[in-house]
Amino acid sequence: MALTHDIQPLGTHRCLLGESPLWHPDEAQLYCVDIPGRQVLRWRAGADAPDVFPQDAEPGCIAARVGGGLVVARRDGLWALDTQTGATSPLAAPPYDPQRQRYNDGKPDAVGRFWVGTLSDAREPEASLYRIGSQGAEPQIDGIVTANGLAWSPDGRVLYRSDTKAHTVWCHDFDVSTGRVGTGRVFAQFTPRAPEQPLSTYGGRPDGAAVDESGAYWVAMFEGARLLRYAPSGELLEDIALPVRCPTMPCFGGEDRRTLFITTARDKRPADELAREPWAGAVLTLRVDVPGLPAARCAL
Repeated sequence: MALTHDIQPLGTHRCLLGESPLWHPDEAQLYCVDIPGRQVLRWRAGADAPDVFPQDAEPGCIAARVGGGLVVARRDGLWALDTQTGATSPLAAPPYDPQRQRYNDGKPDAVGRFWVGTLSDAREPEASLYRIGSQGAEPQIDGIVTANGLAWSPDGRVLYRSDTKAHTVWCHDFDVSTGRVGTGRVFAQFTPRAPEQPLSTYGGRPDGAAVDESGAYWVAMFEGARLLRYAPSGELLEDIALPVRCPTMPCFGGEDRRTLFITTARDKRPADELAREPWAGAVLTLRVDVPGLPAARCAL
């Protein structure tokens, strides 16, 4: 049964495709990206609209950088963003053909390696999950269509990831010291939408995710209008109905890390759906009982 929460939009701004919400561990401010809008966004406390950092290519995800600012994973590679001046500088070229793929979901691990998955524009299983560190970008898992859902357990010994197209979340044993990913096993499996199936009866497919201090895995269900919370055992703990069809990713923030921020999408959605969902594209907020894990910093 869906649970009832007090859900509100953050200001009046609407993204085309909001993604990668980040509560910056040093700045104590919320960031996210608008992928087709080619923007990194920052919400200052009490502001109705965000500061905008325009980008020259689609940003898939962001991470807090050791020493300040952000790392932005864009279609054209990795870039450092100075959040004081807005200046960007190149860090690394993409390890893929940007005519066919782009960076999508990603986060740093506990020691600062940046893990970023890619997305296939052709919707073919040609994307990968990369580990990016001092040795450059090294593919760890191949055969992905849309890499998403990246998160770690509180002790860092389990890595979660999904392929949105496959409607599947996997978990892997993970060695923090070496960055080695073990064999994966299915953590959660969802039913694809059947031809002609109404959206109202479709549960959605797994998009971005986050983990709380209890080890529960929170995943946004794109086109499912809901947010799911799973115990580490795989038991479904909560099914939270959302007022928009397309949530994309949750993150925890605020002083106590008990505010959940959820990015959403409105790009390419039907006009009648958008008329019913004025918050589509907003960052949604709600309060939760268990704090989330703090964001790790990227050492690049």
